Amino acid sequence: MDSKVKPVAGTQTTCPYCGVGCGVTATPSEVTGDERHPANQGRLCVKGSALHETLVPSGRLLKPRIAGEDRSWPEALAAVSSAIRDAVAQYGPGSVAFYLSGQLLTEDYFVANKLAKGFIGTPHVDTNSRLCMSAAVAAHKRAFGEDCVPGCYEDLELADLLVLAGSNAAWAHPVLYQRMQASQRAGRRVVVIDPRRTATAELADLHLKLKPGTDTVLFNGLLVWLTQHEATDQSYIAEHCSGFAETLFCAQEVAPSVTSVAAQCDLDEDDVERFYRWYADTPRTVTAFSQGINQAVTGTDKCNAIINCHLATGRVGQPGASPFSLTGQPNAMGGREVGGLANTLAAHMEYDTAGARERLAGFWGTDRLPEAPGLKAVDLFEAVRRGDIKVLWIMGTNPAVSLPDSARVCEALAGCPTVIVSDCMANTDTTAFADILLPAAGWGEKDGTVTNSERCISRQRSFLPLPTEVWPDWRILTSVACELGYAKAFQYQGPADIFREHAALSALACRASNGRQVFDIGALGQLTEARYNQLEPIQWPVTLDEAGVVTGMPRLFSDGRFATDDGRARLVPIPAGLPRQIVTSRYPLVVNTGRIRDQWHTMTRTALVSRLLTHRQEPFVEIHPDDAHRLGVCEGALCQLTGPGPEPFIGRARITSDQRPGEVFIPIHWSGRFASQSVATNLIAAVTDPISGQPESKHGVASLRRLACRWQARLMRRSASDELPGLTGLCDYWCRQPLAHSDSWWLAGSQTMDWESEASIWLAGEPQLVMADSAQGRFRAARVVDGRLEAVLLVDSDVGLLPDLAWLDECFAADRLSPDQRQCLLAGRSVDTEEIGALVCSCFQVGDRQIINAIRGGQKTVEALGKILKCGTNCGSCVPELRELLQDELLETG
Repeated sequence: MDSKVKPVAGTQTTCPYCGVGCGVTATPSEVTGDERHPANQGRLCVKGSALHETLVPSGRLLKPRIAGEDRSWPEALAAVSSAIRDAVAQYGPGSVAFYLSGQLLTEDYFVANKLAKGFIGTPHVDTNSRLCMSAAVAAHKRAFGEDCVPGCYEDLELADLLVLAGSNAAWAHPVLYQRMQASQRAGRRVVVIDPRRTATAELADLHLKLKPGTDTVLFNGLLVWLTQHEATDQSYIAEHCSGFAETLFCAQEVAPSVTSVAAQCDLDEDDVERFYRWYADTPRTVTAFSQGINQAVTGTDKCNAIINCHLATGRVGQPGASPFSLTGQPNAMGGREVGGLANTLAAHMEYDTAGARERLAGFWGTDRLPEAPGLKAVDLFEAVRRGDIKVLWIMGTNPAVSLPDSARVCEALAGCPTVIVSDCMANTDTTAFADILLPAAGWGEKDGTVTNSERCISRQRSFLPLPTEVWPDWRILTSVACELGYAKAFQYQGPADIFREHAALSALACRASNGRQVFDIGALGQLTEARYNQLEPIQWPVTLDEAGVVTGMPRLFSDGRFATDDGRARLVPIPAGLPRQIVTSRYPLVVNTGRIRDQWHTMTRTALVSRLLTHRQEPFVEIHPDDAHRLGVCEGALCQLTGPGPEPFIGRARITSDQRPGEVFIPIHWSGRFASQSVATNLIAAVTDPISGQPESKHGVASLRRLACRWQARLMRRSASDELPGLTGLCDYWCRQPLAHSDSWWLAGSQTMDWESEASIWLAGEPQLVMADSAQGRFRAARVVDGRLEAVLLVDSDVGLLPDLAWLDECFAADRLSPDQRQCLLAGRSVDTEEIGALVCSCFQVGDRQIINAIRGGQKTVEALGKILKCGTNCGSCVPELRELLQDELLETG
């Protein structure tokens, strides 16, 4: 980056991580929560508070590349346009496909969709939001007539009954969780519905630890129970809904009684009855649902089963009463607004809406719009593998890791004639397959808008200068459009031009529906450049009064009028449905996947921050104690999960009764850049919801065995490197963990090693300090050059005997080791240094040993721990774990 150009200080922008859409005040050296932003009101999670630490040049893609060689932008644009033009000429528009991302800004998304569908003429434009939110989208359309979230974040606080279904908000949406926690009061209840006991369950008055895949049974049973106990709102149903009788009949077939529901869901009858009674007795009820509901072959049905119960009780769009979809990505909703999904056009217009294609074609001035929807994500990559797609343009996402059956996806990418990747990072699992790499702007350099889970449009403002040859995505796309001969339709000089067109299109779509369409930001269509730059967060739909005041709408459908042809909401009959993959004697374990607290997606950004890799340092497998005992697995042992696919998953065992017996949990974040065999999607089959096309990412099957290892080791080197050339082949397992001052690797192997003779290979030079104890299977070596620590190798038969690395990492920061440091180097710790234990608080690097010692020293509350250790006093993400440690320690000590 050009150090001569000074960035603007204190810029109000938005966080690029989850769908909460937090406002931040950002500089290159600090990020704080924006107290004026309605989403977070100044709060930030640990990932958001570390954003400034990701603003490093390390790993950036700074020049276009063709076939691995740096090229100029004119050459790159010519290569992209030639590949597209040739494919269209020879195979037709459908031979070109775009795969987009919820990381893109709305303006980027808009131009991508317009270029692809409007002018190239391909319908094959989909997004990684298909993997997380498309079931909710389809359910909203079935129930409400349009993809609309009816509630707002305030409802999560106003609700007297908060139901969290398939949502570990404490880790996946931490700021919303903090708001939920802060709104606890007498008389308010929280029900958590999740097969796992997660950090979110710490908030629960009732945790329903149901059998995976039985959510539709539970909510069908609720509808039946409400009817039997005369707890439905019959007048609301009569005036505002259709389909109730058919839906109830189907529900009675699936879940006729509490006894039946309890048996099918593997729950206690009293707990089911209690949940149903609380729901009936509490008018202000919000059911917030996320990936545990969406990511299933019955995901759309699960969402509609939830919505059915809200419609039957008239609890939609009222203060503290709505079904609420918690979005996964920062701009998944913005992408939905502009047609980023393969089955939509733009501005919430659908292929099957009469006149929609003609209106859009006329607005854009094109005759190339496709006649029918394109391929959804999983089917799209299967078409790539078959050879039907000749040019694939991937923008801001890492499908080689994130899509199910990732080995098959990698095979598809390897065989595609032209893969174009726009990204800010040079080395990802997906960029490895790119024929053409285009350097795109990253967070802090981008300018535009995003829309969060509550329909709130916020500005993302740049506060860093763009590197010389890095372009924002909208400019890349516009330049390609001009190369292809479509310059007249792509005369954008900046994101404000694009936003105005987007807003005007929404107004056209709304008028064409006679006002039935809810999504309408037409009032923002005349924003000047200055007003666009000053745009404050606002929830759509947006209205403009006679005085010129623009107003957003926090809640939808409060009057009982919906976006359907007749204005009535639809209850949808939900049949029984179970996961496609079932356990067998060969694959006896159910595999669940999900996020962890401090990481984001495939770690291309969060792994740049060493402290975000200290809470969970390695891939892991959570397993119930009964299964661990049966399989001979102990805490911390390396385990291998093997499913029907070609690649296994290796992670370290975390034994916990939070899991149900017969089920395991693995994290989604590790990729081939950070671990040897720890890509979670290798265990997920490419089976999808037939309605939404969303993959079933929460239900794989596998067998588990302990990985036999003769040795385990930690290797630390001063110089950062994505690879250890020639060394990873000597390991059965490796995992990279970048630290503050060094690169660290977890290593394990089954073959016999002569460490004394081979230490120089691992250390990239002869060691100056060596300690060997063959009887204990222990070896230590360090390479020191001119008094400066260059590398350390620590080997033991038991990984639990290896020291914490915090002290050693500090040794790498020294220009010359002190005598004390040199003396203690092979022990891995100074005698004066307290080992902190497993990290709990990432903000202040507080470990469980420190916390337990403080509890034993008389600190009996979270607040007391915070006063002496600071843990839990910043982002609050660690508070559930602090409470758990307190509870366990106080129980143990009586």
